[in-house]
Amino acid sequence: MSTPEPLALPETDAAEAWVRERTSTTLTHVRELAEQLRTSPPSRPIEVLKAWDELSLELGSLGGLAGLLANVHPVEAVRTACEDTEVEVDRLRTELTQDKTLYQVFAGLSAEQTAALDPLAARLLEKTLQDFTRAGVDRDDATRTRLTEINERLTELNLEFSRVTRDDVRITTATPEQLDGMPADWLEAHPVDDKGLVEITTDYPDALPVRMFVKDPSVRHAVTVAGLERGWPHNDKVLKEMFALRHELANLVGFEDWPAFDAAVKMIGDGPAIPEFIDKITGASEGRMKRDLEVLLDRYDRDAPGASAVSAADVLYYEELVRQEKYDVDSQVVRTFFDFAKVHQGLLDVTGRLFGLRYEPVSDVVTWHEDVSVFDVYQASEEAETSAPLGRIYLDLHPREGKYKHAAQFDLAPGVKGRQLPEGVLVCNFSRGLMEHDHVVTLFHEFGHLIHHVLGGQGEWARFSGVATEWDFVEAPSQMLEEWAWDAAVLQTFATDESGTPIPADLVARMRAADDFGKGYQARQQMFYAAISYWFHKEQPEDLTRRLEELQAAYSPYPYIEGTHFFANFGHLGGYSSAYYTYMWSLVIAKDLFSAFDQDNLFDPEVAGRYRDLVLARGGEKDAADLVADFLGRPYSFDAYAAWLIS
Repeated sequence: MSTPEPLALPETDAAEAWVRERTSTTLTHVRELAEQLRTSPPSRPIEVLKAWDELSLELGSLGGLAGLLANVHPVEAVRTACEDTEVEVDRLRTELTQDKTLYQVFAGLSAEQTAALDPLAARLLEKTLQDFTRAGVDRDDATRTRLTEINERLTELNLEFSRVTRDDVRITTATPEQLDGMPADWLEAHPVDDKGLVEITTDYPDALPVRMFVKDPSVRHAVTVAGLERGWPHNDKVLKEMFALRHELANLVGFEDWPAFDAAVKMIGDGPAIPEFIDKITGASEGRMKRDLEVLLDRYDRDAPGASAVSAADVLYYEELVRQEKYDVDSQVVRTFFDFAKVHQGLLDVTGRLFGLRYEPVSDVVTWHEDVSVFDVYQASEEAETSAPLGRIYLDLHPREGKYKHAAQFDLAPGVKGRQLPEGVLVCNFSRGLMEHDHVVTLFHEFGHLIHHVLGGQGEWARFSGVATEWDFVEAPSQMLEEWAWDAAVLQTFATDESGTPIPADLVARMRAADDFGKGYQARQQMFYAAISYWFHKEQPEDLTRRLEELQAAYSPYPYIEGTHFFANFGHLGGYSSAYYTYMWSLVIAKDLFSAFDQDNLFDPEVAGRYRDLVLARGGEKDAADLVADFLGRPYSFDAYAAWLIS
């Protein structure tokens, strides 16, 4: 079997025409494949499934490509063309999954015919039939027409919400005197303009250090508010329409509301279980939250006597003071050990050793921007001269205008053995110089998704390729990989200061202790976000700001900042919709997964190999609970998370 070739991307000046031509050609071919399956289906069920999977692979590959370039390409016309492609892909996907004739090709297979299918093919048939019914294939013509209209409009709204959030970069200005406390390298990268002011954007390499280090509370407040206000007021109406249409869609296919529809294909299984889980975490974190907040408020009171709560605009700054004074951790010292170039190489070295991989740089390929680095991924155990790549990864790690503003892994191509190499892209916005350790942790987290995409892209079915598990599990492998960014022995392999001295183990221990401070109220803040995600969809409130205030009072450790509208740029309301609880759900599982590793030898090849092969490499070939049980030898439990939370 020959090795598939990676995707060849176009030069910048040809990208728009290339995207539109590729879109037209691919959609035409997918329709041809669907027509063949509709009118002349194969006689054997396995061939029917292969035909559908080939169609799905082409459509998914086009959608992934468009979704990536819409968020990273420097040319606006290309981004717009890709957004158009995303709309067309979703329109055709809806059309196909609502096609009764196509549905009957699968539903009409007899028990006798399907009995010979192997377990994985049988799972594919089950999931395919589920996709059809969730799309409303069994509804009447008028309902299916309305579902098509809703899906198309939801795609447009999601793109609009994402675009507005991405492009709405707010700027705050401050005098050099107001920036007392800022690191020297940050100040050097932000020169004073001809008005005697320094500009601070809401991009997080700008804003996060200001919120952590600047002494002037008015500057911290202004930068925080600017970040909270991105997307407002435009996205208020976008979200209201989105929530209403999702609710209508769920009703039309037989569900009480959108959370119930969405949860039916997740580990949690049922919509009402979401607020139950939110309240479970809220209760479990209550004691730890109060203890941590008392410490934070005590330090805050020294500068703001009589305050009853710490403002969200001041939390990062006072956390930093507590780290310095209580734990002897100064983030400005810590960051001197995390030069971006060293962290970049260290990440590859650590994950290569852990998962038995080798990354070979690729220089003779076209990318969408000069910042992007490319690597082919190989099994480390194979000879370089004879081995075939497992996949290709792209790292796009610095901010620029028009680019996605947060950190995420994007699929460029799903992998199917012998047919298509898995290709994934890490899109982040890190400093080119010294990094905050939090950003190092984020880099490890997002790289975990990338590894999952490549290792899980070696199977035979596109439907199960890569990160294809239930959405409330997908964060668990990445959250677990964060642990390697907290281990002193691991960090000392790449975290060195300007003189080459590795980060001291006792400093890492203090960093870990300082990081544990606040985990109670951080858990509660996550439950605030989860509550917004769930109740906005469940209730569809007319006044989103007022409901935000109520939920913040009920769940958040911080008081509402008057006049702000965080939901307008809460990007997960687009992709995760009502299921932001999944971050904490995944963390519960991640802590349990990590309990299987030897804390004194995080590179134990036996444990790491089992985890790689039984969890990551299986993609979506099993339910997530079964994947975890295969690795742990038992069902996952809440115990490891609870012990960590209260410790």
